[in-house]
Amino acid sequence: MTSRTHGSASRPTWAPPSGKPPLTSRMMRALWRGLPAGQHDVGWEPGLPVPAADGSPLITDHYFPRAEGDFPTLLVRSPYGRGLPWSPMYGLLFAEQGFHVVLQSCRGTGGSGGAFDLWRNEAADGRATVNWLREQPWFNGTLGTVGPSYLGYVQWALAVDPPPELKAMVVQVGLHDPHALFHAHGALGLETALAVGVGMTYQHQGMAPFLRATLRLQRRIRDVTVAQPLRGAYASALGGEVPWLDDVMTHPDAEDSYWRGASLAQAAERLSVPTSLITGWHDVLVDQTFEQYDRLRQAGCETAMLVGPWTHTSALQQGWPEVFAESLAWLRAHLYADPSGLRPTRVRVHVGGEEDWRDIDDWPPATAVSPWFPTVRGHLTRQAPTESAPLTAFRYDPGDPTPSLGGPLLSRTAGPRDNSSLEAREDVLTFTGPPLTEPVDVLGPVSARLSVSTDTGHADVFTRLCDVDPQGRSVNVCDGLGRLRTDGQEPSAITVPMSSTAHRFAAGHRIRWQISGGAHPRYARNPGNGKSPLDATTFIPVRITLHSDSALMLPMRAGQDVGDGA
Repeated sequence: MTSRTHGSASRPTWAPPSGKPPLTSRMMRALWRGLPAGQHDVGWEPGLPVPAADGSPLITDHYFPRAEGDFPTLLVRSPYGRGLPWSPMYGLLFAEQGFHVVLQSCRGTGGSGGAFDLWRNEAADGRATVNWLREQPWFNGTLGTVGPSYLGYVQWALAVDPPPELKAMVVQVGLHDPHALFHAHGALGLETALAVGVGMTYQHQGMAPFLRATLRLQRRIRDVTVAQPLRGAYASALGGEVPWLDDVMTHPDAEDSYWRGASLAQAAERLSVPTSLITGWHDVLVDQTFEQYDRLRQAGCETAMLVGPWTHTSALQQGWPEVFAESLAWLRAHLYADPSGLRPTRVRVHVGGEEDWRDIDDWPPATAVSPWFPTVRGHLTRQAPTESAPLTAFRYDPGDPTPSLGGPLLSRTAGPRDNSSLEAREDVLTFTGPPLTEPVDVLGPVSARLSVSTDTGHADVFTRLCDVDPQGRSVNVCDGLGRLRTDGQEPSAITVPMSSTAHRFAAGHRIRWQISGGAHPRYARNPGNGKSPLDATTFIPVRITLHSDSALMLPMRAGQDVGDGA
């Protein structure tokens, strides 16, 4: 056990209350398979009012092991309520492994006082909660944090000025930059914004209201996302206006004063608290996790990263046995001085195509960036062009926008999908390499170097890497979107980040590069005339011309045989 460091001799003896965790949580725990056996019976102390920075009560549930001795504490702060699934997944599961778990509703949610404001109060309220912990007779002075998504954001908020008691963090599919969640290179992430709006507004009210709101959004999403103008149209799908959602949608510029203080990137740049990061290849926040890892490594902070074959939600569903095991091992290592569950390497990734896990020393691994070039016949070749000439063109019509399919979304349609129907559209270009003579591994950040001209001067370019099997099924691996401004017939150069991947293209498979003018409703439509996508009522089709010196940039191990690609 850890030793008490906060003056236990002067503290009153704590008499654990007799309450049991909610029946629904115990029932869900009984259904889980593949998790370690519980070490302790668990007690429950619900509804504790913890004073926030301004004195507002932050309603908090305390889960604890029913056993003698000192136990470290885990702080879990959530805007999504304290019931299902948070109660069993964090309160019950971690308490039965030997931790006090403090599960708290952020201000303005779940019965807590004050008004919820997307990021502005989390640092101060986190510090106020630690001050309250110091006064609890069961708190032994050793603190960790754990949680996913916005529950990761509140961890970074506490880490901006970490209290001395904080000894470990586990950030699961976690957020540190709200602007980047809602906006990608000038384009509004429309579907994500609507999904976050539903989650933040309804999930803390309970599963029934949340499910009803989710179904209402699904029924009305097409009408909402093609409304002219788009501004305010979400209200019918979300059951009313959501002021903070209006704000995030109408402030696309990261340098706008509205976003001042929103990004917590600086926390990782100087952190010394050991931090474990967990994400999935199709997580809407995967790129933020890679940024967190890079900053922690540069800061010399002890860190580890797990990347699974998951979306934002499936990491906490199908992936939960791996996610829980990774989290528990890290917390035991740093709160119990028990490193026996840690793996020997800093990084573990799931390799798509190979469908296996690979332990590597660091991320990204050492690879060479290999350019692949499009040809007029729709091939993808390693042979560089001799000139920059128009190669092919397509017409993007915002009145019939190219649909989004799979990828890093918050909806049930996220993840890898067969792209055959999408690629049959006239507004989607594909360039396909030859059948591979041996497996080819792509590990690391993928990007597209594009040379593009347009007839209106305004366009988006959506670019995607796909794996085509011998039967012709094309499955998305990773992608990205860039917004560009062109002048006359001269092409403009733009580099579009396409996230990162660890993927094996099997022998006989082909590498495909897919290009289009958007992915709707994942991204709001580009009106084609320079107007704001939120306020536009006129939409102009745009002709997008791809030039031959464009290239798909793949991180590959040197010496891999990929065929001649001619």
